[in-house]
Parts: sequence; structure tokens; C-alpha cells
Amino acid sequence: MAHLTSRTAIIALASCVLAGLSVSTPAQAREVVAFRDGGYSAGTIVIRTSERRLYYVLGDGRALRYPVGVGKYGKQWSGTTSISRKSWHPDWSPPAMVKHDIPSLPNFIPGGTAKNPMGVAAMTLAGTEYAIHGTNRPGSVGGFVSYGCIRMYNSDVTDLYSRVSVGTTVVVTR
Repeated sequence: MAHLTSRTAIIALASCVLAGLSVSTPAQAREVVAFRDGGYSAGTIVIRTSERRLYYVLGDGRALRYPVGVGKYGKQWSGTTSISRKSWHPDWSPPAMVKHDIPSLPNFIPGGTAKNPMGVAAMTLAGTEYAIHGTNRPGSVGGFVSYGCIRMYNSDVTDLYSRVSVGTTVVVTR
């Protein structure tokens, strides 16, 4: 009987651990929500840094809402731009400001590697050093964590990447 109880306890513990793993990194954090703000056209990306949310406007008063990590204090910005480039498994070189603050960073990190902070995909924003990109640190999504880039779960950036094209309007508000 002790052997059976012990085996049952191990199975129960393993189930709890596996359930916890699936909750800690959601496969799909996006959701369709009501969006009746600002008269934005369908296909526009609206990022509200104070909410730490990105909205992809669907039209008809609806949008897809994604949680995002945004610029930390002193690194936030606002304005209107567009997507100038899309990259799958992008390489990354730290901008001068990041390299200054963290001189131990390598000058180049190849795309698709675990240490690359861009995750699986990036959409570069025109006229800036910023991008909307995935992350290999999912715990940072939802916080004030970056130097101005917009971080998304890899599953969410993959979804958004498939919906937008170069030239898509991006509006960033505080």
C-alpha cells in the first residue's frame, strides 16, 4: 500500500509541475477586445506604454490585445512611425546606449541563439533604433524593462508578424 501511495503522490506531483510549466509561459496571451479609440484604421498597431499593451486594430470596434514589455523609466518614447523591416530570427547588435550601460555585452549576437534578446522575430520601426520583437525572457513581458523596444511573447510576435507588412502604421502613446 505504501508503494502505491508513494507512486500516486509522484504522479500527482509530476502533473502539478507540468501544469505549472504550461501556465508560466502562455502559448497564446492575445485576446480580442472592444476598441473604440482614436478612429484608427483596421491594420494599425497602437501601443499604450502605460498599459503595457499592444493593440492590433481589427475594425468594427475590435482589436487584438497583446501584453508587452516597454521602455523602462527614462527610456520610453511616443509618436507615430511604421514598420520598415520584418526579420525572422534576427541578429542583434546592442545600440550604443545599451553597450554603454552594459559594456560586457558582445558586439554581435546571431539570430536564433538563446542569448539573442530579439526572440523569434522582429519588426523594425522606421526612423528609430527600436523594434517590436519577441523575447527569450518571457518573464519580462508586462513590465517596464527595455531601452524603448516593445517585447512580446514569441508566440504573440509570431502571430502579429503574420498579420502585418512593411509600411504598417505604428502609434505609440504613453
